[in-house]
Amino acid sequence: MPPFPEAAGKSVQDGQLRSNLRHATHTIRDKRAAAVAELDDWAELRTAGAEIKDRTLRHLDHYLERVEEAVTAAGGTVHWAADAAEANRIVTGLVRETGETEVVKVKSMATQEIGLNEALESAGISAYETDLAELIVQLGDDHPSHILVPAIHRNREQIREIFRERMGRWGRPAPENLSDSPAELAEAARLHLREKFLRAKVGISGANFMVAETGTLVVVESEGNGRMCLTLPETLISVVGIEKVVPSWQDLEVFLQLLPRSSTAERMNPYTSTWTGTTDEDGPRDFHLVLLDNGRTDTLADQVGRQALRCIRCSACLNVCPVYERAGGHAYGSPYPGPIGAILTPQLDGMGSELDASLPYASSLCGACYEVCPVAIDIPEILVRLRERVVEGGPATVRGERVVLRPARGHAAERAAMRAVSWTFDRPAVLRTGERLASRARRLVPRRLPGPGSAWTETRDIPELPPEPFRDWWRRTRGGPDGREGGGR
Repeated sequence: MPPFPEAAGKSVQDGQLRSNLRHATHTIRDKRAAAVAELDDWAELRTAGAEIKDRTLRHLDHYLERVEEAVTAAGGTVHWAADAAEANRIVTGLVRETGETEVVKVKSMATQEIGLNEALESAGISAYETDLAELIVQLGDDHPSHILVPAIHRNREQIREIFRERMGRWGRPAPENLSDSPAELAEAARLHLREKFLRAKVGISGANFMVAETGTLVVVESEGNGRMCLTLPETLISVVGIEKVVPSWQDLEVFLQLLPRSSTAERMNPYTSTWTGTTDEDGPRDFHLVLLDNGRTDTLADQVGRQALRCIRCSACLNVCPVYERAGGHAYGSPYPGPIGAILTPQLDGMGSELDASLPYASSLCGACYEVCPVAIDIPEILVRLRERVVEGGPATVRGERVVLRPARGHAAERAAMRAVSWTFDRPAVLRTGERLASRARRLVPRRLPGPGSAWTETRDIPELPPEPFRDWWRRTRGGPDGREGGGR
């Protein structure tokens, strides 16, 4: 994937995309604000959610072992996957054991993260997305661009054309006279998916939460497709990031208040599905839980960056981000777009690519993402931390090993400038002399810097220099050699 500036440079030229994003994000954010305002204790809930997550992450090994014990006792099987390749091998092998060549899926960002659909396809297995927006993306040979609304970059006319042109290739075709009315589009999708639900013997899901005390998995959704995927197939395989665990049902209660209001602006989700292992004559006969690491323990090792693992995938940060609104989700080159993607993707990947090095700069640091985050992730703080790592390099944990990252290429001038500034600020006499020289030469300062400095002034003007430094002005107007009134106290 190209670096963020390159990808964003293309997407901001798409007027239709920007119009779709602006309308959708503003609508969602306004509804969310109204839903949150209904609760007098929202700030306390937010604090509780952050503290529960932090406590769980500090003792993650303990709670994961409790999950394994409880799931196994309930008749399920737990698999541990260190990375994407291992997770894909496990899931592909489990599907092959059933003898089936089709699976239905309820939306899981973890499976997008590891490229599971592509791995299944290479093994001759067709994976059908059943979330409406994910279906639109899949039929359109597209990629998700939003956490909550993966097809947010499409409007109704575009969706109608995708259904009319592509739906028949995957199963039941769209009606001949399909219009772009939401009701007709939803009905076409319902009829198309129903035959897949009734035929599929294997379901693949993610989970919003795992309750350690009982080994229960939880999926919250709005369409009912999750309920169909979780109950009708004979085999259910759930791929879940290890950070999704919560200690108890009492803790889950907090998140079931935070998540729907922050994501869909609802008081509660229309469908909240829970399952614990297997039960005779009720739901799948075989249940497999794949616990996915894929860089999460590396992220946990960073005392600042680990905040990202609190994320409950509500997408509130995307809907208020001015950068996301203009660039769209595809520019982030990851299943995790927007502010959360700018901090999560580089940490999961290990900061090893040009894309990873560019994502921490995909932000204005305005702080709006922190203000709306229901678990109080200080995204701007982590962005600054990651920028420091990009420029300076330094120690980090990658795939469980402590390594020393090299500074990213292209930041030599920035490092030199910062060191020069640091040296100057430590020497008041040098700083004073430099300020005076700069003021006297202010008419010679260009609006754009040449050479390496051009990257800085490409998107900003050099501030106009004053006729005299502040210290000289203060001394001249207030009197006294040290600037104090009359030289006294």
